[in-house]
Amino acid sequence: MQHDKRNHTRNTNHMKSYICAIGTANPPNKIPQMQVADFMAAAMQFDEQDTRKLKALYRVSGIGQRYSVLEDYTRQNGNFSFYPNTPTLEPFPTVQQRMDVYRRHAVQLSEQAIRSCLDQTPSIQLSDLTHLITVSCTGMYAPGLDIELVERLSLSPCVQRTSVNFMGCYAAFNAIKLADSICRANPEAKVMLVCTEICTIHFQKNPEQDHLVSNALFGDGAAAVLMQGQPCQQMSLELQSFHCDLAPAGKRDMAWHIGDTGFEMTLSSYVPDLIKKGIKQLTERLLQGLKTTLAEIKLFAIHPGGRRILEVIEQELGMTRDDNRFAYQVLRDFGNMSSATVLFVLKELMQTLTPQHKDEPVLSFAFGPGLTLESMLLKVHYAHAETTV
Repeated sequence: MQHDKRNHTRNTNHMKSYICAIGTANPPNKIPQMQVADFMAAAMQFDEQDTRKLKALYRVSGIGQRYSVLEDYTRQNGNFSFYPNTPTLEPFPTVQQRMDVYRRHAVQLSEQAIRSCLDQTPSIQLSDLTHLITVSCTGMYAPGLDIELVERLSLSPCVQRTSVNFMGCYAAFNAIKLADSICRANPEAKVMLVCTEICTIHFQKNPEQDHLVSNALFGDGAAAVLMQGQPCQQMSLELQSFHCDLAPAGKRDMAWHIGDTGFEMTLSSYVPDLIKKGIKQLTERLLQGLKTTLAEIKLFAIHPGGRRILEVIEQELGMTRDDNRFAYQVLRDFGNMSSATVLFVLKELMQTLTPQHKDEPVLSFAFGPGLTLESMLLKVHYAHAETTV
C-alpha cells in the first residue's frame, strides 16, 4: 500500500461541511436477476452446461434485480430495439451507438436525482445552488451533462461546474472531497453533486470470466448529494476525515477501458483478496489522530462492489452482516451502479437515523480501478437533538 500522510483531512478548528440530503433515481426497466442471466446465456449462445454455470454465478451474486435504460434485457431476440435481432447480436453496437443512448438518458436520470434530493430540503431552491459537480464513468461528451443540467434546471449560468470522469466506483468520494473543500472555503456555498452511471449499455459479449462477472453485477442509477458549510435545520452528516490508499498490485484486476464496442470492464476474482489485505490498514490510517476507534463505530456505508467484497470486509473489521445491512440491501435491490452505489447505501442509512444517533460516527468505503481504496468518516449531526429526543 502506498501512503501519504497528507491524506488526512482538516484540523477540527477549520470550517466544516455537511451532507444535508441524498436523492436517487433509476430508469423504469426493473429486471429480475435471473432474467438477465437468461438474456446473457442466449446472447453468448451458451450450451446447457455453460448456461447452468452462468446461472449459478447469478444466483450467488446477492442481487435480486437491477435497473436498465434498455428494454432489451426484458425481451426475446426478435423484439430488441438496441441490440440487433440476429442470433449473434451482430453487428454488435458501437461506442457511438452506446454513447447516443447515454446522452438520451443521463440528463433525465440526473435531474430526477437532483429534484429528489432538494425535495428533502424545502428551504433550498435550485436557484440557491452555487456549485455543480457531475460524476460519471459510463459516458462522456461535450458540451456535457453539467451544461445540460444547468439549462434543464434553469440554474444560474454562473454556477461553478466541475466534472469527475472515468474514475470508476470510488469517484463519489472524490466529488465529496471537492465539495468539502468548497464548503470549508466558503460557508455560504451550496454544492450539488450528482453521480450518474448507465452501466448496462456496456454489455460485452465475451465469455471470459472477468466479463461474465461484470455482466452479472452492474445496473443503472443516479444519486445526488446536497452539501453545504452549515448544518441543516434538522439532521445532517458532518464530514470528519478522508483517507485513500492504492494497491498497485491490483491495477490489472480492476480496470475500465474504452474498446471498439463499448467500455470494457475487468473485474477479477482476486479483488476481494486485495481489499481484504488492505482494509484494516486503510481504516487505521483514516482514524489515526482522531478520537474515534473502530470499536466505537456502529454505522457503516460500504460500497457493495460484490457480495464477496462485503464478506471479506466484515471478516477483517469484525463486523456482522447486520452492521452491513444497508450495503446488502442496495446490492439486492439495485446491483452495483458504480459511483452512485455508495450514495444509495448512505441514503438508506440516513433514513434510519434518529436524534438518539446524535454524534455517532459513520464509516464509509468505496473501491475502484487502481486498485483504489477510499475511506471516509462522518458524524451524525442533529441541530435540535436536545429538544426532539
